[in-house]
Amino acid sequence: MADAVDIATESKQEGKQPKSVRVVLLALMIAMMLAMLDNMIVGTAMPTIVGELGGLEHLSWVVTGYTLATAASTPVWGKLGDMYGRKGAFLSSIVIFLIGSALSGMAQNMGELIGFRAVQGLGAGGLMVGVMAIIGDLIPPRERGKYTGMMAGVMALAMIGGPLVGGTITDNWGWRWSFYINLPLGVVALALVSAVLHLPKKRARARIDYPGVLLLTVGITAIVLVTTWGGTQYAWTSARIMELIGIGVAALIGFVFWQTRAVEPVVPLHMFRSRNFTLMSVIGFITGFVMFGATLYLPLYQQSVQGASATNSGLLLLPMLGAMLVTSMVAGRVTTNSGRYKIFPIAGGALMIAGLYLLSLMDTGTTRFTSGLYMAVLGLGMGCLMQITMLVAQNSVEMKDMGVASSSTTLFRTLGSSFGVAIMGALFNDRVKHVMAERAGALGKGVTEKSAQLDAKSLAKLPAVAREAYQHAVSAGTHSAFLLGAGIAVIVLVAALFVKEVPLKSGAPKPSADGGEDAAPVAVVEAV
Repeated sequence: MADAVDIATESKQEGKQPKSVRVVLLALMIAMMLAMLDNMIVGTAMPTIVGELGGLEHLSWVVTGYTLATAASTPVWGKLGDMYGRKGAFLSSIVIFLIGSALSGMAQNMGELIGFRAVQGLGAGGLMVGVMAIIGDLIPPRERGKYTGMMAGVMALAMIGGPLVGGTITDNWGWRWSFYINLPLGVVALALVSAVLHLPKKRARARIDYPGVLLLTVGITAIVLVTTWGGTQYAWTSARIMELIGIGVAALIGFVFWQTRAVEPVVPLHMFRSRNFTLMSVIGFITGFVMFGATLYLPLYQQSVQGASATNSGLLLLPMLGAMLVTSMVAGRVTTNSGRYKIFPIAGGALMIAGLYLLSLMDTGTTRFTSGLYMAVLGLGMGCLMQITMLVAQNSVEMKDMGVASSSTTLFRTLGSSFGVAIMGALFNDRVKHVMAERAGALGKGVTEKSAQLDAKSLAKLPAVAREAYQHAVSAGTHSAFLLGAGIAVIVLVAALFVKEVPLKSGAPKPSADGGEDAAPVAVVEAV
């Protein structure tokens, strides 16, 4: 067998990662692609799935079940990696994701599909956390920026390519291959990580904090359901939503209380004593809030007002996603070369505010070129923030908390996206219905009575007067949503100003003198 190589040592050789490390990073990029690409592909295939399986009334649960399972399992995966070893937890999450994918592809009715998607979501929660935590183990903080930037690039590519890949697969192979396509990619990632990555196994003395897991799961589930159902299935002031809010608040208060007493807490509260970690959690939440709100309502504006097709509206997001990709890579490189990073959250906050404000100025006469420029400004801002938040959060905790730091940052971004879609969506829908009633009277009110979001076919069937009114209504809705986003993004800029620029370590953390649990694990990769 080839000699094992200490990654911390190899990573310094000629400023270049050895081939063995690059193989692991390739596997991590595939895993990240799996987690990000899946929802994008499945979203495109959903009309075909409903046409075959039926159950239109349960359609939203195909996405909600996956999202709930992902959000609830994210902090648990991070803690499992810290307690029992990163590699085992990561491989387990890949296997669960692949099982869920295979079962989803074989689903015979909507109920089965929803259940199997939840299994997929359980695995997906570990994929995202595992990628970032393993990078935290493999790469010293000073070198980590360029690799987290690469992962942000993978996320951007998934957002761009997902709808295109999903449409192509569905049209040529059938919707079941939207799930089966994960299997060969996942097997490759599984084989590469199994063969090449060698992290030390851990044996934690303490047991898993089951009460903490239960309380956190209940709290997260209630929050996601409130943001998913509020204003759609149920009115915001309905008894069901109020009950969920009460359950969520009670569970989270109980969770915080229990974490102060648990022997091995799921989310160690001492991490939040670090100013930088707390600020990165806030910035990550707002970034998720803005990013997913923008990616949801920009295509709607482009299709309804600018006349783009569903496929083209995805391509028209290229200025935002391309700018985000380039900026993430540049930010990572600059951080690696200089060791300085505070400028990026500050610049990111300012650019995000500017981009969202410019997008709020769009109306029925805005050209695609102009909206593309506005999107590029927003993309530059998000690119400055996407992975710098993870880098700084990881640099703010001890090695033994690397997993929960990664999972907590991911969780805050996920929860931010849920709130962003819900709150921006509620404002958008309310504004659209108001303007439709104002401009088209009873006809306009009837058109948007069930939904403020019309697909291309429904829009084409409207009378000219109602269609023109709807275009103005969508412009007004996006104005309100993006103006709200600009106001919320001010929090990012304020938080960034208080970030303390702690020097990034240029080498792997050294084990403690007694070799206790604070010791950094020595990451080893088989030479190839």
